Amino acid sequence: MRADARRNRDKILAAAVRVFAEEGLDAHLERIAKEAGVGSATLYRNFPTREVLIEAVYRNEVAQLCDAVPELLAVKPPYEALRAWTRLFLDYVTAKSGMADALRAIAAAGSNPYGHSREMIQAAVTTLMDACADAGTIRTDISATDMGAALEGIALTSAGPDQRERAERLLDLTLDGLTART
Repeated sequence: MRADARRNRDKILAAAVRVFAEEGLDAHLERIAKEAGVGSATLYRNFPTREVLIEAVYRNEVAQLCDAVPELLAVKPPYEALRAWTRLFLDYVTAKSGMADALRAIAAAGSNPYGHSREMIQAAVTTLMDACADAGTIRTDISATDMGAALEGIALTSAGPDQRERAERLLDLTLDGLTART
């Protein structure tokens, strides 16, 4: 993909996240194109249907969440990077919950919007937990799979935007339980 085409695609995805968050998944695609600063033809060339756009937004959000891991580890100690990433995970889950019905419909139509998202997220958790274990800041008897299950549980019970405070308390409780005891 040419650099300018890539920039347009990225602008469309960023605008779609904002517009879908404001108006819901039935928002006019023309508004997304306008917000992105591109023409409708550019939007439809990249995303020929609403479903294709929604799936791309979801996959992009997963990629951004997972791509944040090396960036966080570069600027924060491992435990603080894990803590910061779990907050990003809450942001991701909250955004995804508004897309759940559309994603289920896309899956029912034969596409797999989830693809490798579970594996990507699990790899991100593993990287963070390995870094924390290497630094001696978390217990080593808790697996990344266990942590992933805890994050999923928090997401299932507290992912709504009005439940953010509760979700953060549950994350703190979970992270405190991971802390290495001396």
